[in-house]
Amino acid sequence: INNAGVAGPSAPVEDVGFEEWQHCINIDLGGVFYATKLAVPRLRASGGGSIINISSTAGLFGYPLRSPYAAAKWGVVGLTKTWAMELGKDGIRVNAVCPGSVSGPRIDGVIERDAKQRGLSPEEVRAVYQKQTSMGVFVDAKDVANTVVFLASDAARYVSGQVLAVDGHTESLSNWLD
Repeated sequence: INNAGVAGPSAPVEDVGFEEWQHCINIDLGGVFYATKLAVPRLRASGGGSIINISSTAGLFGYPLRSPYAAAKWGVVGLTKTWAMELGKDGIRVNAVCPGSVSGPRIDGVIERDAKQRGLSPEEVRAVYQKQTSMGVFVDAKDVANTVVFLASDAARYVSGQVLAVDGHTESLSNWLD
């Protein structure tokens, strides 16, 4: 399970520093690559297995003011699809999970930075984030974990190359433009 990641900066593209860009890409995309590169020989030797990459709904829609994060998470989806094709013959399944906003300190920090960037209160930003989903919710980490458990299990033995959103049905991450 490739689940390392950082939120990256909340800023317009012209204000994102090169170091901030590189840091986010190195962890969120590079981490997935390097961990998988090291795991594949072991999975082949054991006769197969499951690789589960944690992406984000930002990897499905894009995300205003979060270009390094969105680029990395789109890249994770691309790696997932590519590796499913490359590794299927070895009995290795590769899937991605795309959480939406997950309740907890990480999204609270993102909301704080976004609020500061936009000159709004955290409550106003949180309301916009919740408006981005049909269900109007943030998901629990447990919901994401349950999806990962399913994908790792024999119940998903023929599920590969899939990208599953666990997000309360995200409609858009650009509600700021409405």
